[in-house]
Amino acid sequence: MSLAYLNTIRQRSTRMFLTITRIMVPVMVVVYVADRLGLVRLAGEALTPAMAMLGLPPQVGLIWATTVLTNIYGGMASMAALSDSLQMNVAQVSALGAMMLFAHNVPTEQSVVRKAGASALFTGALRLTVGIVYGAAVAWICQAMGWLQDPVSFAWMGQDTALNQGPPDLLPWLISTARSLLLVLGVIVCMVILLDILERLKITRLVTRLLTPILRLSGLEERAAPLTTVGVLLGLAYGGALIIDAAERENYSPRTRLLALSWLSLCHALIEDTILILALGADIWIILVLRGLVTLGILAAIAALTQPHTWWGKRLAAQTDTRPVAPA
Repeated sequence: MSLAYLNTIRQRSTRMFLTITRIMVPVMVVVYVADRLGLVRLAGEALTPAMAMLGLPPQVGLIWATTVLTNIYGGMASMAALSDSLQMNVAQVSALGAMMLFAHNVPTEQSVVRKAGASALFTGALRLTVGIVYGAAVAWICQAMGWLQDPVSFAWMGQDTALNQGPPDLLPWLISTARSLLLVLGVIVCMVILLDILERLKITRLVTRLLTPILRLSGLEERAAPLTTVGVLLGLAYGGALIIDAAERENYSPRTRLLALSWLSLCHALIEDTILILALGADIWIILVLRGLVTLGILAAIAALTQPHTWWGKRLAAQTDTRPVAPA
């Protein structure tokens, strides 16, 4: 590799990393302080009646609130703390797991979405609404049909001291956050190099052609497909960083940004997050296959509602490329 090429990779990776860090760190600090003050627990207690209506144990309110405001690991830690009193079957775990997958780390991730050019309010509300509706449908239908009613044991979680603890002290949190940011930087560098190699080998064009049928349903521009695919597989922060960078160079339309970022909001980190929820005892058909189909259906609906001749489509078309996308 020439020095000029390496310098280009360094500059691009550094720019993307600094952009993401400026978005993520302030939100992470606010969420950590809220967690230490007990505000996350209060949010969980407020959700208790709603969880009962969904056919889930009342303790699930705390688990989901922690997941929404922190991340899936935080939700698993809350579940571990409640493991002695938590009684759930496979259907309920699958419903909760799907809710956690649809809506987790919302403050931080939707800040990335906003910077990338879509409405954080719209995409955040979309994640929460779809999570609740999907979780309720799974719990109610499985209970009515007698599906997936086998009990799930959480005894292993209570024995895991790494999970069974509250918010970390300041120093461990700072160390953990620094490690996470270094990981983000490493992944961004690898992604930039990999995408450049795939582009040079013309593999990107092949992947785009294979994705064309799905793209037509979702309404995405073909050139946004590779970046969206990266986010779906690895995570919203990584996909969002690529879209932020590419949007400045390739001038994505507001509609394309909305569709791509709505897709990433609902379905991202497909490998890592799915494995985590499977470890809790969830059913893979519910948390992966059916969730993916539901996401595609929702994207197809948003694409239809944002066609150029519609009111929403005209509103998006009237926006400049540098302004955040506003929801209908």
